[in-house]
Amino acid sequence: MSSIRTCRKVLTLASRKYCRRNISISHYQKYNNYHYPGLPWTIRYFSAPIPDEAAVSSCSSDNNNPSTSQETSQNTATAKPEITKPLKDVRKQLWEFYVSTGKGANALFEAIDLREEGRIHPSELKAFLEEVWSSGDHPSTVMPYAWNILELRTQQNQTYTTKTFKQWLIAATKMSADQKNQRTLAYFQQSQNSPQPSKETVYSWNSDSMSQSLRRMQYAVRGEVVMRADQLAAQGKEILYTNIGNPHQVGQAPITYYRQVLALCDLPAEVGVDHPNASEMFPPDALERARELRDIIGPSGTGAYTHSQGLLGIRQHVADFIKNRDGGYPSYPGNIFLTNGASAAIAMVLQGLIGDTSDSVMIPIPQYPIYSALIAKMGGRQVGYELDERLNWTVTRHELESRLIKAEKEGLAVKAMAMINPGNPSGNIMTHCDIQTVVEFCAAHGIVLLADEVYQTNVYAPHAKFVSAKQVAYDIGLEEEL
Repeated sequence: MSSIRTCRKVLTLASRKYCRRNISISHYQKYNNYHYPGLPWTIRYFSAPIPDEAAVSSCSSDNNNPSTSQETSQNTATAKPEITKPLKDVRKQLWEFYVSTGKGANALFEAIDLREEGRIHPSELKAFLEEVWSSGDHPSTVMPYAWNILELRTQQNQTYTTKTFKQWLIAATKMSADQKNQRTLAYFQQSQNSPQPSKETVYSWNSDSMSQSLRRMQYAVRGEVVMRADQLAAQGKEILYTNIGNPHQVGQAPITYYRQVLALCDLPAEVGVDHPNASEMFPPDALERARELRDIIGPSGTGAYTHSQGLLGIRQHVADFIKNRDGGYPSYPGNIFLTNGASAAIAMVLQGLIGDTSDSVMIPIPQYPIYSALIAKMGGRQVGYELDERLNWTVTRHELESRLIKAEKEGLAVKAMAMINPGNPSGNIMTHCDIQTVVEFCAAHGIVLLADEVYQTNVYAPHAKFVSAKQVAYDIGLEEEL
């Protein structure tokens, strides 16, 4: 097949050394502004084999023959494009790149739309998925909602434009039980505090132009669940919000000691810790603690910028706590970072770990959704490992190894593993033996262990005891391997 349209593209890139392939690869974009970090080249697809110089000359001469031009164009529109191995490889890389980063939807569309008609038939999309799918399961079982959409559009003979293709991609690759986002739409429609957007208005920042990684990100405890609760509350229903750890929300009285110490740190000394009647207004333990913290903070007082890792004196307190908790094993304030909550700490660590589209993090299933949400947002891949309820929600070495082997076969690089102890949402307390299994696995494969231990004081089961991953690593002599 040698259409005039194809030959013109060949002539444009004739000076490129890759132009005699079915895929033209160049470091400079000639047609579209698609160049993505993580992919070392920019691509343009050809549905016909690249002709040699004689074929190019012959094809160029056809341009002066209207009848030949018309006939060739008709043949191009009806002929099925040839999909060679180099093209398959690039299509697979583009798919993996989008799944990892949420970027490259336009290039992916062109990789499927080989006829350059500006539309994709669902059958073409189904064939594409089966071509690039690396998981052992069929895509219809992994993404049932998105696959059912393809089936329905096939029956209705509806094709995909670039915009509808992007919408389908979101449904196919995000993690959500409500893939249609109907709850989100209904939430904004019912909000009395937000203006109702006009359907005719297209804003510069919209669902197509925004970060597709953010669009795919799902964080249920602050997303769809809460939106639905707000809707019910607006209808007059009494809602008890337990989506996040907020004991005051459910009626627990605040601990006065913390508030007293904070107040004394914030107040000027003359009306706080140094006030003549301070001992009559505040208990002695709060005054003692506030004076100690004020010495650590220094004359700048609260509210000023501090060291990037946090105040050294407070980090020393944390190091002392960890040392006492873990049986005397050393802990150094220089290795400690103070963050604005655990979520900020997780985001900082993942940002430093995920550097490529194939980088992945092993996370427990079930898991607290902050991990899957941030991994998707940062362009990484998640590898789930199943907790065994029959074994009190622990994980076996066999499960970890099999998940790692599967990930590596799919071209993923496992950089880290998240371990939540005590478990959230499972509530299990991992034993020393359970943690040793995880520590030895990570050490054997050079995987960074992310020990999420924020609930370490919430141990209520009889005879259960919290043991940190750090202590286990020291106990078995692997503290330098993690």
